[in-house]
Amino acid sequence: MSDDPNAIPGKILVGANNDGVYSYLTLSVGNRHGLIAGATGGGKTVTLQRLAEGFSNAGTAVFLADVKGDLAGLSQPGEARQAFVDRALEIGLAYAPDRFPVVFWDLFGEQGHPVRATISEMGPLLLARLLELNDVQEGVLNVAFRVADEQGLLLLDLEDLRAILTYVADNAAGLKTKYGNVAPATVGAIQRQLLVLEAQGAKTFFGEPALDIGDFLRVDRDGRGVINILAADRLMRSPRLYATFLLWLLSELFEQLPEVGDLDKPKLVFFFDEAHLLFDDAPKALLSAIEQVVRLIRSKGVGVYFVTQNPLDVPDSVLGQLGNRVQHALRAFTPRDQKAVRAAAETFRQNPAFDTAEAIMQLAVGEALVSMLDAKGKPEMVDRVLIAPPSARVGPITPEERAAALAASPLRGKYDTPIDRESAFEVLQQRADGHLRSAGAGPARADAPTQASTGGGLIGTLGGVVGGLFKRENPKRMSTGELAMRSAVQSAARSIGTQIAKEVLRGVLGGISR
Repeated sequence: MSDDPNAIPGKILVGANNDGVYSYLTLSVGNRHGLIAGATGGGKTVTLQRLAEGFSNAGTAVFLADVKGDLAGLSQPGEARQAFVDRALEIGLAYAPDRFPVVFWDLFGEQGHPVRATISEMGPLLLARLLELNDVQEGVLNVAFRVADEQGLLLLDLEDLRAILTYVADNAAGLKTKYGNVAPATVGAIQRQLLVLEAQGAKTFFGEPALDIGDFLRVDRDGRGVINILAADRLMRSPRLYATFLLWLLSELFEQLPEVGDLDKPKLVFFFDEAHLLFDDAPKALLSAIEQVVRLIRSKGVGVYFVTQNPLDVPDSVLGQLGNRVQHALRAFTPRDQKAVRAAAETFRQNPAFDTAEAIMQLAVGEALVSMLDAKGKPEMVDRVLIAPPSARVGPITPEERAAALAASPLRGKYDTPIDRESAFEVLQQRADGHLRSAGAGPARADAPTQASTGGGLIGTLGGVVGGLFKRENPKRMSTGELAMRSAVQSAARSIGTQIAKEVLRGVLGGISR
């Protein structure tokens, strides 16, 4: 054995077999993607942490989702557990505790810096996936985005999306010749899905300041790559939001990073835990987009590593692009399990020393079949490997330790305060206000009864309600009660055959173009 197997230039030590032969991941092909698979309890988290530490030591930034809270321990020095000390000695290492530069993130802003994206950045394809829209509803969503683009309306948060959808519904007749039919019922269905999404906590995700991808590519003063940890324990309760966010992040990396070709080491490595959530029930168009991003993003210096229980969770078109592979134990209790074992075994370059399929079912905890790409990009022969123990803590951290890490974060204060600048919601509401003034429905005085300036009767009453509701000093976004009142006024207007009332109420919802 080498005196210092951890010090091989350009390589990350993964582990060693029973004969003392070491297995390495070669950094120059670290952007050729990878797979960590195996049943629950087999050791996938330890393998992920081991690789993350290796990339960080090499100066490569890392992004990973902490689904169970176990990976937060990367921010703290390791503990000399007897099992880790014994494993290190078994493969010829001296166990040395270490800690790594970590930045915590959280879509909900509770356990890390808030992560935000704008509606425009997310785009209609991913939003349709997130909202579980059918083809017709997705088509209407695309119309809303197109109209917003043509009118220069910024779509930043959920209120902006609601406003532009309402605008499209109210102007369906005028848009029909250009974009086709936009049924109010379809818009209503999308709006209901937005309420469901908001109930899952997505409101805090959409908005500004939006994430600067460059903040994921940082190194510390010692030249080690920063490990960006997304707190995903609460996020996993909304699996579609989790999967859509990570796919959006991949897409943003692909769009923003320059072409660099093959480097000596990746710029960023992206670990996608619970990877099956990305592909479950994904439409064909989305699967094509995923395949394209995974295929092309390596030229941006980004490696993507999928972590999942079963290799069959990953479509063949994506699985074929994952060159660096670690397979932990699988148990063949059902026909599907047996199929998974065979599929996993067939993806390796076979080793005549053992039967790969049988070995997969015999692996102990912390043991795995490993096949990495060599420096020329060719898969090495599969080997049965004892995974080296991580240097940082394996397990969760205390709230006090997390608070200390956030207080010392180099990004402290950059994302913590939301920004609400003028966007589609405000612009469309200003149009509504302007139309009300032109129609003679001036602002209601606080000390006077609500009354329309255009006269009495039902039309005047409606105008007064609208004026008192929306013509406030320092207008803010409408509350749930105000939205309900607006809907009630709309319904009243539809029952009135007077063109004046229809025009006024349509103006309230931003339906009159400037």
